[in-house]
Amino acid sequence: MIRTGKKLVLGASAAVLMGVVAAAAQTGGANVDWPTYTGDITGSKYKPLDQINASNFSKLEVAWRFKTDNIGNRPEFKLEGTPLEVGGVIYATAGSRRGVVALDAVTGELLWVHGEKEGARGGAAPRQLSGRGVSYWTDGNSARILYVTPGYQLIALDAKTGQRIADFGNNGAVDLKADSDQHIIPDLTTGEIGWQSAPTVAGNKVLIGSAFREGFTPTSSNNNKGTARAYDVLTGKKVWEFHTIPRKGEPGYETWMDGSAERTGNVGVWTEMTADTDAGLVYLPVESPTSDFYGGKHPGTNLYANSLVAVDINTGKMKWFYQVIHHEVWDYDMSSAPLLMDITVGGKKIKAVAEPSKMGYLYVFDRITGKPVWPINEKPAPKGDVPGEWYSPTQPIPSKPVAYARTGVDESVLIDFTPELHKKALEAVKDYKMGPIYTPPVLSKPGELATLMLGPASGGTNWPGGSFNPENHTVYVYACNSCLSSTGLVPPPPGMSDLPYVVGTYGQRVVMINAAGANEGADAPKEKKSAAPAGGGGGARRLAVDGLPLIKPPYGTISAINLDTGKIEWQIAHGETPDYIRDSPALKGLNIPRTGQTGYNIGTLLTKDLVIAGDASVTTTPDHPRGAMLRAYDQKTGKEVGNVLMPAGQSGSPMTYMVNGKQYIVVAISGGDYSGEYIAYSLPDND
Repeated sequence: MIRTGKKLVLGASAAVLMGVVAAAAQTGGANVDWPTYTGDITGSKYKPLDQINASNFSKLEVAWRFKTDNIGNRPEFKLEGTPLEVGGVIYATAGSRRGVVALDAVTGELLWVHGEKEGARGGAAPRQLSGRGVSYWTDGNSARILYVTPGYQLIALDAKTGQRIADFGNNGAVDLKADSDQHIIPDLTTGEIGWQSAPTVAGNKVLIGSAFREGFTPTSSNNNKGTARAYDVLTGKKVWEFHTIPRKGEPGYETWMDGSAERTGNVGVWTEMTADTDAGLVYLPVESPTSDFYGGKHPGTNLYANSLVAVDINTGKMKWFYQVIHHEVWDYDMSSAPLLMDITVGGKKIKAVAEPSKMGYLYVFDRITGKPVWPINEKPAPKGDVPGEWYSPTQPIPSKPVAYARTGVDESVLIDFTPELHKKALEAVKDYKMGPIYTPPVLSKPGELATLMLGPASGGTNWPGGSFNPENHTVYVYACNSCLSSTGLVPPPPGMSDLPYVVGTYGQRVVMINAAGANEGADAPKEKKSAAPAGGGGGARRLAVDGLPLIKPPYGTISAINLDTGKIEWQIAHGETPDYIRDSPALKGLNIPRTGQTGYNIGTLLTKDLVIAGDASVTTTPDHPRGAMLRAYDQKTGKEVGNVLMPAGQSGSPMTYMVNGKQYIVVAISGGDYSGEYIAYSLPDND
């Protein structure tokens, strides 16, 4: 391999070899590709393959594995990628510098690798590490791989060699910071804006979103503004840019009271986009404004924050929108790819779009008109007490489907394995505010330390999103059913932020109990620690009971939701009961059903008859050694029909493909002391 300047590319002889291997991989047998992050641009994550099925799933063996440790300057313990597969070649992002690798899809052999060294710009990037994937484009003669670097550059590579496309942008790169309608604060090197998702290729357009730093305490409400853009796949020229915060004179500007649209930031499109090329529409899931939990600096309903927006694929002009949260102060965002499918409701055929959410609701619309398929009713919302905050009097609540995950916190969701444990739980929460969904953060003070919430930051359905089978019109979606957080606001210390209130000591404590903790290799309850200032009168409290989760199981679920009827067909607890719960002295002698596991990064894969998803964390049982299970469920019933051991928890959504008549399943795993790895499974040759 040859290092040339800022990029690492394959030498000429190796490039020829790669072409030979790719050609050989395509000869003989059936081939089914996985050419986009979600399998197709509708977001389905579905391939009607059935070589791997209920009768043999448990016989799967490791076909190949690819460790990402050396793609970057250090091992990565948060590998969230989903690879592509086209023509017998795997393309994926990998490693701490977000390199791009091409692998032989049959053997896992490294064919080429590309990486950008971005120096200070990469080091200041708000979204670092390997990201979630790449995109692929071909006109039948040539093929390109496109991805976005941590430093927010769009790179176009030759799919055969891994080298930059010279006539795309500036020698294969487009500076997404410089090529924006928005002014970047403070400069192009350190200005906070980036993206970790995979671009969406729709026709000859490459769709790019924007994201910002993860965290709960911004230094200023005056952050960079989010956008969504389309670029020409051949030239790298910008085709259009959609302003997620309207400019003066644009529709929606008036929803930012006191001129706050001029100074507010964020409102990016940080997750995956999907498109209907026949209808000529792109669907943008738009996130919340600065900051996540205090919105007094931007009073009003704040369009197009927390909205699903359909724009014209050729012009970027808005065709319709629906705002699912008015004036967001919970960090719910719009977290996952919209799902485009054709359904039949009451005998009427509808071209639909369905949006899973952190709130545990599935919002379903006519994707051409934006009209809700079932009524979404404005319901009165609780009002808070934080000085200077603006509260929406109502929030939209779908009538159908019903919530597929818990939405609020009250006594009924607290641990109740025994009456004694439930009593202890009530004592643990006595100084916290509980209520239905959209109960806002409180001003942290003695006697009311914070608001308990299910969903914010990591609950419900996060970036892996859902999947759907176009044959049975059913959505299959994982949800964190127990991602509990407590959020209270306090004045910041001098010099920390220009916001009057930030998350305090009892603030964003994501008490996910073996959730993010699980994906960090923990077997015991953990809380995510924030860098928030002290407040509320004392040290943080652990919201657990005798070392057990405050919230009762199931901790994580997979639901099957039929969109012809709007009904949940089945729901199961997903994942093994964590070791620390199964072995708890407080539960000795009790028959505890499988609880499922808490996690926020579990994506579902659909084959012809199976739903496939991995555990969030490792366990040890009499049936299997220490590890996590990749599980298969029957699509009709939810019954588990097979499983296979993985060394670590699932951290990226699985995908499947077929080469030479052989089906493979690939999944990213990582967490704790286990660095990132892609593992491919297939059936034994004699099966």
